[in-house]
Amino acid sequence: MTELDAKQEARLLKKKAVVDQRIASATEERGVTILLTGTGKGKSSSAFGTMARALGHGQKCAVIQFIKGRKATGEQLFFGEHPGVEFHVMGHGFTWETRNPVLEKEAAEQAWALAKQVLSNPDIHFVLLDEITYMYKYGHLDEADLLAALAARPAHQNVMMTGRTAPRALLDSVDTHSKVANERHAFANGVKAQVGIEW
Repeated sequence: MTELDAKQEARLLKKKAVVDQRIASATEERGVTILLTGTGKGKSSSAFGTMARALGHGQKCAVIQFIKGRKATGEQLFFGEHPGVEFHVMGHGFTWETRNPVLEKEAAEQAWALAKQVLSNPDIHFVLLDEITYMYKYGHLDEADLLAALAARPAHQNVMMTGRTAPRALLDSVDTHSKVANERHAFANGVKAQVGIEW
């Protein structure tokens, strides 16, 4: 072994010791809450990818989409018939399409009523509340209800939530928060939204 190889081996062993220590100290076993925010593309896509991982392990999953609903998405077409997924599209589209705050609030309340049932069901291991954070931005739902439901859910249940922004109380309460940044987007350069990429 050369001196360079020996130094590299020593660095890797040191790094391994640090990682092993962190793994050994993480002893709590419970479900987590994950929040994906930011202006970048890919929040829902990331959440659906995580759900695919849960399904791969035989876990029962549930999806509630709070905004999408005017057209079938690829996620709905793919996961909607999966025997391990309860898929609920509860929205009427984006606010600039509906332009009806009363209808939007009613849809949000119906979606939340269903979400509360899902969040209390011990048979469901993974819950995706897609684009739920907009409901608090628009004043359609009470964030205290969400925090209470998350706190009271079955201990093993994992919950992912998406949306560009979120109330401070939610940001402060979740186990994991990732922010998706928008460095560049094809649509801003005149590329038409397309099937299989945007929906």
